[in-house]
Amino acid sequence: MAACHSSPPRSPSIGEAYVGPATLNIRSDIPLQSKTVATVKHGDRLEILGSRRRFLRVRTPAGAVGWTDERQLLAAADMVSLKELAARAAKLPAQGVATAYGDLNVHTQPARQSPSFLQIKEKDKMEVLIHVATPRADAPRKPLIAPPPKKKAKATEKKLARKEKYPLPPLPKPPTPPAGWLDLSRPEPPDEAPPAEEPEPKPAAPADEWSLIRAATGQSGWVLTRRLVMMIPDEVAQYAEGHRIVSYFPLGEIHDGDLTKNIWLWTTTRDSSQAWDFDSFRVFIWSLRHHRYETAHIERNLKGYAPVILKEVDYSTKSTVDRYPGFSICMEKKDGQRYRREYALLSNVIRFAGEYPCEPPAALFVLNAPTPGASSSLLPSGNAAPAPPPKESIVESLKRRWRAITGKKPGK
Repeated sequence: MAACHSSPPRSPSIGEAYVGPATLNIRSDIPLQSKTVATVKHGDRLEILGSRRRFLRVRTPAGAVGWTDERQLLAAADMVSLKELAARAAKLPAQGVATAYGDLNVHTQPARQSPSFLQIKEKDKMEVLIHVATPRADAPRKPLIAPPPKKKAKATEKKLARKEKYPLPPLPKPPTPPAGWLDLSRPEPPDEAPPAEEPEPKPAAPADEWSLIRAATGQSGWVLTRRLVMMIPDEVAQYAEGHRIVSYFPLGEIHDGDLTKNIWLWTTTRDSSQAWDFDSFRVFIWSLRHHRYETAHIERNLKGYAPVILKEVDYSTKSTVDRYPGFSICMEKKDGQRYRREYALLSNVIRFAGEYPCEPPAALFVLNAPTPGASSSLLPSGNAAPAPPPKESIVESLKRRWRAITGKKPGK
């Protein structure tokens, strides 16, 4: 029976992983020039058979065996977190629509080395949800493969505990200190105290700005903010004055003859490294007299936080209280407290309608927040233990014993 079965035994699995990129080539060997033995897709489960440096030998669902880079793989816990991210992002209000001049990679985390599981084609539209700034460092990872058990240390304590056959002679007594040794040991005071040196300021760690986006397919992930182009019309975007447009919204419409022009609200920032999301907002109205966009309302030098919400606003006049289209913005006042201020759109005029405390800020949807100096080891495989090796069959047991007796290698 052993002689009839000539194929090598199936290698046992020592772990599992899931494909991170949209597509991933499994190669016959580690070098990039090696032959591709299989192509797998995002979310496919792979069995880990072995490792060499940062490369893993894996087996695909179809049974193909090859090598791939560990950084392109995700753990089961990361796949669950990615689905939860998409579910929570689906409930977030969009802060504008953006596009990109070239193909755009969507990452699982706001980190350059995280896998890219989706690619948005040039000029495709996507909704922008939130922005974050993270240090330019790899996301911390735990190994996919459980580390081997530590070898038990040799019983050295027993050897040390053994009594010597011949006891060592007693140590001599230490010499007595000289007279006045306390005065001799005191340092002489300096004539003038040296001026205290001010510590040099540490250079700020380089950071990247990331945006959480929602693609047309409903998938959500992280992209570099500098690769995005907000799709507000150029006749309005020209007034950005070099500031980055964080979000924008159409508030209403104005008809100028055959033309229909939107009333635009936008938020901008001149320094994306700050803790707040934007530092000014502005409303543009189409002028029927000059036939161009003009500023209807602007507020600068504030600390504003996402999201900006479009809503119907109650605005009280001298006689009645009516509902008008408007918006609300969360901003921080001088007392350090955050308030959501509401504004109503009355035809072509913006009026303050009231304020109330902001709701607690939403949790930041970062799967594994990057930390400076963190090691770029493998992604965590959750709390589950590695899969046990498959049970050896009778045929494989007979072949193993035969090879042990004859000294022949498998397949000969």
